[in-house]
Amino acid sequence: MATVGLYQIQLALVDQYQKLISDTTTGIGTGGIYTVDHKDLGTKTANITGLSGTIAKIYGNNNVQDVTVGTSEPSVALDINNLDFSIKQQIKGFVDDSKGGYTDENLKAHVALLITTQTIDRLHYVYYGFGDGIMTETAANIQTDQASEERVDDQLTYTALSTTAFDGQPYKIYSDLDSKFDKANMYSEVFGGYVLPTPPAGGSGSTTGSGTQG
Repeated sequence: MATVGLYQIQLALVDQYQKLISDTTTGIGTGGIYTVDHKDLGTKTANITGLSGTIAKIYGNNNVQDVTVGTSEPSVALDINNLDFSIKQQIKGFVDDSKGGYTDENLKAHVALLITTQTIDRLHYVYYGFGDGIMTETAANIQTDQASEERVDDQLTYTALSTTAFDGQPYKIYSDLDSKFDKANMYSEVFGGYVLPTPPAGGSGSTTGSGTQG
């Protein structure tokens, strides 16, 4: 099945038990979930690698008889156009000195991530959920403006960790193509117990507070 476009990404901070941090002081976004949207000029890419583990061939009688597959180790290379500054520092786990400065004290934040794309007819959604992981920024290639503006995007790398809600696996794929798809369950699993608000009666069915439709 083909997919098209990057519909959106959503982020949340989770604690050591992979439960959502939703309070306004230490959490991010609305109800603990931050949707990267027009205020951040959107996301260019979310390049997911390592969805499958390394394959090792097993030989016998001079032929390949079997293979073993290692544990998947996903990572996501994110390119966000203009991520909110304080949100960026929070998801990296940087420490705020309350005077406008942030330092890396190797206290990595634990981040849940949901990436949404669409089917090629734009009628359905496919979701890649990561219930726990570490966000890092390894470089900032700052350049002088010349004839044109030299803009530096927010380029972050997300390294997925095993997630209890996924039976110890590092990621889970969801889609409303499946007749049994439960959107509320997906949000609860990915974002550590998050309760998806119920749309008002007679409403359009859009998700209040999550930024996702479908």
